Amino acid sequence: MQIINNITEFEVADRFLRYVQIDTESDPQSTSFPSTEKQKDLSRILVAELLEMGIKDAHLDEHGYVYATIPSNTDKKVPVVCFCSHVDTSPDCSGSNVKPIVHKNYQGQDIVLPDDPSVVIRFNDHLDLKDQIGNDIITASGTTLLGADDKAGVAEIMEAARILMQTPDIKHGDIKILFTPDEEIGRGVDYVDIKKLGADFGYTMDGEKAGTIEDETFSANAAQLTVHGVSVHPGFAKGKMINALKIVSDIITKLPKDKLSPETTEKKEGFIHANDIQGQVEKAKVNFIIRDHDTTKLTEHQATLKSIIESVIAKYPGAKYDFQVTEQYRNMKEVLDKHPEIMEVGLEAIHRVGLIPERRSIRGGTDGSRLSFMGLPCPNVFAGGHAFHGKMEWVSRQDMESAVKTILHIVNLWEERS
Repeated sequence: MQIINNITEFEVADRFLRYVQIDTESDPQSTSFPSTEKQKDLSRILVAELLEMGIKDAHLDEHGYVYATIPSNTDKKVPVVCFCSHVDTSPDCSGSNVKPIVHKNYQGQDIVLPDDPSVVIRFNDHLDLKDQIGNDIITASGTTLLGADDKAGVAEIMEAARILMQTPDIKHGDIKILFTPDEEIGRGVDYVDIKKLGADFGYTMDGEKAGTIEDETFSANAAQLTVHGVSVHPGFAKGKMINALKIVSDIITKLPKDKLSPETTEKKEGFIHANDIQGQVEKAKVNFIIRDHDTTKLTEHQATLKSIIESVIAKYPGAKYDFQVTEQYRNMKEVLDKHPEIMEVGLEAIHRVGLIPERRSIRGGTDGSRLSFMGLPCPNVFAGGHAFHGKMEWVSRQDMESAVKTILHIVNLWEERS
């Protein structure tokens, strides 16, 4: 324990600053995997750095996954632990030409981002900034996201790997590293080879506030509505045109506003969310996401949505519609509750770093959601980033260093317990 907590020299911030400048934005409209080739630009660098550390099996496969193994340095039989993060950044905000800025010795001031002074990270709006007095805050410059989601996690795993390879006194079993593409568009583990990975369980480094670990996510479905109208020249349209765009607009207008919407729900309340519209008069499509921590409630939410659709369509004789629901991921708590020791070690590791451990549920999902149901139980550990997917995203150097120590304590705890 003391060996780990006495470490004072970290390269994690320098790694992070390099990684965020590589554009890895994923594309939900793409049909390829990974959705953008540029994600591999970072993955190739990670492989080269892992090989340079002496991790001999590090490689990038044909699907854009990075696999690597840090060999055991103990005679004990220790469970094989995997650490996972994703290389892609959200398409919700530009990830091109990211210019990270380090605000040293933060003292509670509002942070004005220089490339767009209208973007201000206000102390009173970002409550976790109160824990950052004296720390070094990293932001983007005001025109892009930062990429802490999840290049902070990537940098932390890479830094933990470096330390473990250079510090044989930290005892551990075999450790697997997995970096995935396309997590932000829900495809991150589509082609993960669990057998090849060879881990007993894992931890994603993709959480938020320092000290937190999440064992519960939403259960998630996607729904696509296609409305078929009738297109006629607008000069001769009376009694003939059926405008699909107006129909889908009517449907969206009738979605619940005081409940079942992202804008009006919190904690474990679910929602129906229209997040993409495309179309013309003749045909229009709306993509919805449906979320709830209670998997059984997804059926109720889908029934609510379909009832709204049918009530609106009935007002437009001659209009037709298709409605398809696709499963995305399920609440990982359903799996993790069967393996309580995985969370116990995570909580104890955070405690050993000197933080107050906090078990959380997340209003979202991680690669760990699907990995858990693929046979790799996988809670989500803090990476330190805040205000994901937007220009106000930030992370502190000190929180990233705490995340590195948490990884080191996790692997050391599993060795102790074996």
